[in-house]
Amino acid sequence: MTTLIKKFQSLQAFRSRGAASPHDIEAAENTLMLKFADDYRAYVAAFGAASYYGHELTGICKAARLNVVDVTQDERQYNSVPVDWYVIEQTNIDGIVIWQTASGTIYETCPGSEADKICDSLEEYISLE
Repeated sequence: MTTLIKKFQSLQAFRSRGAASPHDIEAAENTLMLKFADDYRAYVAAFGAASYYGHELTGICKAARLNVVDVTQDERQYNSVPVDWYVIEQTNIDGIVIWQTASGTIYETCPGSEADKICDSLEEYISLE
């Protein structure tokens, strides 16, 4: 996971909100009744939540608009997705939402369409630009 952390830190205009504790990570998983993918756990343990050039990723933080629990619970009202999916990014463009599965796969949803697989991992997702 060291390469993932270094990749994040190398992103243009990278900012983070501060590491999440193991207790906070477990509490978020329990609230959502799922397990985060290993790479997402490493990301929130290192950064809490983060942003970089044009992207704001969810995480574990006090800001409700970036908190993975709040955002996932909200988006589940509008998107029919499996229960082990959680939001990693609301793009704020045409209702597009980026989700990650417990196994690490990344999907995109938009209103009126089926979910599309876009990446195999968080590292691959942040490398798309």
